[in-house]
Amino acid sequence: MALSQPLLLSSPMSVIRRLFALLQEKTFYRALLFSFSRIALGALGGLVLGLVLAFLAARLRAAEFLLQPLMLTVRTVPVASFIILALMFLSSRELSVFISFLMVLPIVYANLLQGLKSVPRHMQEMAKMYQLSPLRRLLLVDLPHVKPHLLSGAATALGMAWKSGVAAEVIGIPTGSIGENLYQSKVYLDTSSLLAWTVVIVLLSVLFEKAVLFAIKSGYRRLERL
Repeated sequence: MALSQPLLLSSPMSVIRRLFALLQEKTFYRALLFSFSRIALGALGGLVLGLVLAFLAARLRAAEFLLQPLMLTVRTVPVASFIILALMFLSSRELSVFISFLMVLPIVYANLLQGLKSVPRHMQEMAKMYQLSPLRRLLLVDLPHVKPHLLSGAATALGMAWKSGVAAEVIGIPTGSIGENLYQSKVYLDTSSLLAWTVVIVLLSVLFEKAVLFAIKSGYRRLERL
């Protein structure tokens, strides 16, 4: 507000006015639905597969050995590199699904695997002594112990999913997406729209994270009542 140069940096009031203007446009809701459905699909897919692979790696040393270089590569290679490579094989409309999936997978996998490896030995021996089936051991021993690891990994991964998913849209520019609107704001130096869309992304990311964590906690409460 002191700068008084909207072209360089919009004031808070101009951003709020632009946000309310967006709320009255049909294209705004289409963009939300487009981006949310794809990023959420990729994030949930990475969450589920990370869970499955972590349990597989905890049971089979060979699986952990084979998965380790893959997960290390995904964690260390820059997101922009994956986006550009993926554009050679995927359409821009599918790009955010793949990138958000790819960012969530190694984080969830690493957190859960660490949790499974830290299950106390006496609990493992007790499960063997009572001859618990793999399913009963999963429900009574493994899942309760990895709860904090799962919640922590999911919270971190879901935030990364939105950052990487929107970045993929900005580079791929699929029509009718949040990323396209961010790109157009940059092209036309419309900082109020840029900041308004940024606020929307933050709100969507927080709400999605809260919803998924609530679903996980609800699942655990049902599990405890079994």
